[in-house]
Amino acid sequence: MLPIITEELSALVYEEVFKNIPYWRKKMVSHLKEENPEINSAILEIAKRTELDPKAVALGAYITYRLVEAAADEADNGTTED
Repeated sequence: MLPIITEELSALVYEEVFKNIPYWRKKMVSHLKEENPEINSAILEIAKRTELDPKAVALGAYITYRLVEAAADEADNGTTED
């Protein structure tokens, strides 16, 4: 079962992401390469095959992953830290 993503948690993640999108995206790519390379490969493959802007598709996927990750962290131990 997926964790619940609250509005408060979303606001925290959005603040993290939109502070500096290019830096955050690079950080997220590095994080996923270490933590879940299969997901990172899937995100890049989907972005490559879309007719939409590949960077926007990948960014949306990374944000979604981060939201789920932060919600799971919060559910497990009450924190949104990596």
